[in-house]
Amino acid sequence: MLMKLLYPFALLSLAAATSSYSSQSLFGVVPRGGGLFGGSKSDEENVDAVGDREKYPAMNQDEIEEWLGHIPVYAVTDSNGAGVVLKPDSDTNVFYFFMNPIMANQTLATLKSSNEDLDLRVSAFSLGKIWFRVLQNGDSTQVKLKKPGSEDDSAEVSNGVEYRLVPDTRDLLGARMLLTMDPQDNEAIQKGEVTEDVARKAIEKAMTEATKFNATFNEIPVFMIQQMRMQKQPEEGSDEDAVTLLPMYFNLQNMVAIWQQFAAQSNEATGVEPNINLLDLFELVEKMQEESEIDFRNVVLVPSAPMGAGAAPEASATPASPENGVQMPGATLGDL
Repeated sequence: MLMKLLYPFALLSLAAATSSYSSQSLFGVVPRGGGLFGGSKSDEENVDAVGDREKYPAMNQDEIEEWLGHIPVYAVTDSNGAGVVLKPDSDTNVFYFFMNPIMANQTLATLKSSNEDLDLRVSAFSLGKIWFRVLQNGDSTQVKLKKPGSEDDSAEVSNGVEYRLVPDTRDLLGARMLLTMDPQDNEAIQKGEVTEDVARKAIEKAMTEATKFNATFNEIPVFMIQQMRMQKQPEEGSDEDAVTLLPMYFNLQNMVAIWQQFAAQSNEATGVEPNINLLDLFELVEKMQEESEIDFRNVVLVPSAPMGAGAAPEASATPASPENGVQMPGATLGDL
């Protein structure tokens, strides 16, 4: 595989992102019959004079960049932050962003094994900062490409770099299984009757019959439990009311663990069967740019968090920020 370095990567020299969500967020349950965000029957019946549902205005680009800003994505760069562009075939220049740092490090290890003299590492970037400037505009952005070790004046100007956002393969499989699981499969899982044969057949069905999330890039599954909400508490001394937020998760395991932990500690969740919904991030962002019955400004994305042994990930209830250990964007994480 031929490897090139991408110079300059100015679009990814970004200011640090911060988060306005704190660990004070509390979970609550909305009845299963509630709307996607409104939650109560009265909200669903909130209509205007002509009988239409209340509409929320479209979000602009700045709002969406901020909404995505706390989500880290990972890429292989050199020590100066210049991104490594790969050529999977003779005609395509590809730059990869990974949702999972482990997958980025696997790519790093492969590149280092055949390019020992290059100072390569994994760097983290803000998804909000690259969404429109790179992922949505990459093909029209001119960049300079040069071979490793060559002089800068040998670089070639190109606007043919394809930027790919790669999901965690485990969440991709989880999304496919949700799409292909029938009621009998679901009942067997709830009863704990998942044998090796049942699991194998479920995976085979997911790999062959799923109608979405079949691509290995630019289809990013986002998971939510329709009944689950978080409450953002106002700052101490503020006269503002608490804000109810709908959390959406990049990691299915994180979300299920958080729900199970909450359900074990709350009478609200007793007997409540979680209604898991699945969305594609690219389609979700498109919907946010249109007038909608859903108030996307009160939807919060929860980044993936490492799972502790037998416990829900505490960090998954709080978006990434310098305070909880993720410095971004452009911060070099090295060999994670």
